[in-house]
Amino acid sequence: MATVPLSDVEVHAALRTLPEWARDGQALVRTFRRRDFSAAVALITAIADAAEEANHHPDLCLRRYRELEVRLTTHDAGGITARDVALAGRIDQLAAD
Repeated sequence: MATVPLSDVEVHAALRTLPEWARDGQALVRTFRRRDFSAAVALITAIADAAEEANHHPDLCLRRYRELEVRLTTHDAGGITARDVALAGRIDQLAAD
């Protein structure tokens, strides 16, 4: 996938396909709430596996023992790219399982 930043129009269009995600500056952000700590950590593990497979690594922050914030940006491109959108979609699939 290209590592060129998406235009504002492209990011807006991508967010229509990712309704739980939001733009925060140069990143896509979503917070997942799980039933407990173990479920939140299980989601972290699933995301880590998908990130390794994609060779694209999000920032993950676990707060309040069951809230996981995921931030996606392509640092070397300086913004949101198609890789971020693709991984966000994959993370949504993992979170739905």
